[in-house]
Amino acid sequence: MRGMWTMRSDTFIKSLSWEDKMKPEREVRLIQLGVGNVGRELIRQVLACRRLHRTELGLRLNYVALADIQGAIWKEDGLSDENLRLLAEEGAQSLDRLGPLKETGKVVRRTGEREGRMEIVVDVTAADTSSLLLTALERGCGLVLSNKIPLASSLSVYRRLTANRNNERVRYETTVGAGLPVVDTFQKLLDTGDTVRRIRGCFSGTLGYICSRLDEGVSFSTAVQEAKRLGYTEPDPRDDLAGTDVARKALILARLAGYDLETTDVVPESLFPTEMSSLSVEEFMAQLSSLDEGYRRRVAAASSRGNVLRYVAEVEEGRCRVRLAEVPRDSLLGALRGPENIVSFQTERYAANPLTIIGPGAGPPVTAAGVLSDILALARKWRD
Repeated sequence: MRGMWTMRSDTFIKSLSWEDKMKPEREVRLIQLGVGNVGRELIRQVLACRRLHRTELGLRLNYVALADIQGAIWKEDGLSDENLRLLAEEGAQSLDRLGPLKETGKVVRRTGEREGRMEIVVDVTAADTSSLLLTALERGCGLVLSNKIPLASSLSVYRRLTANRNNERVRYETTVGAGLPVVDTFQKLLDTGDTVRRIRGCFSGTLGYICSRLDEGVSFSTAVQEAKRLGYTEPDPRDDLAGTDVARKALILARLAGYDLETTDVVPESLFPTEMSSLSVEEFMAQLSSLDEGYRRRVAAASSRGNVLRYVAEVEEGRCRVRLAEVPRDSLLGALRGPENIVSFQTERYAANPLTIIGPGAGPPVTAAGVLSDILALARKWRD
């Protein structure tokens, strides 16, 4: 027995490597739409987990296509790890250096050519890719989305995309809470016969940060400028301040709850007036201070009642509201600080004490990890 414990470490490593090589691998072919911040981070995480996926799961994630707005690159046998590292480092600008670019639709239509292959289209864009995703489904692919737009478009498109949910061909955990298990938790509640009464939460790390700074006496314009400088906002902060992103997340949850809502049924409260929509980004940022006094008064009024301002989404009785609301300072929503997200499910079983999920709801590392988790879950289900 003593000899076993005193085995030289290099001999053990060689033995382990030999064992690893003997394990069979199942190829999972990935077609990724989007090579932005989340897309590049996903590539990094796939590369970093090569050995883990091989030894623990018997899987190899093989990128056969990557696409961005300029076009797509397709490699039938898969892109090399060296090329993937280049893409992770430089992004879409290096796509055309790997070969001639093709039209993305043609690449998606190449999927499903051989029966029995496991192919997953991964959508990490922020565009309306509905037609591409529906084509991929028709050709037998699985889908993994962090892109909210297709699922928050027309109800008919949503139904077509989620019609295969029960056999695990479509996963979209990161559309609502990035790396937080919001969709999975909610689905398990529904699958076990629970009935939803209300969903309530703060779904934007950007707006959460701004509201926290307002609590601290910082002006609205300064809070927005800080959020932009820290990288919390989109390049045009109005994309966040309009509340559209939060509305899409709320709509996805409302539809999961069984409410047949259209996009037009959810009108978010914008944090800036309509007349500022036509300004350039520079002009908008320069004029933000004109809104400071109004927000100062709202913060003061809320504080006089023991409340704070939070950008809140609510789904209840077939309706969906997205607005800047007063909440008690000592409540869970009121205690949020910085870019944290929170969602609470009040159901028949969790009536007195709603089931609550809280944590970081944005950022490439946690979002990419959530996407990768969905890919692996889909691959395991498919394999079984």
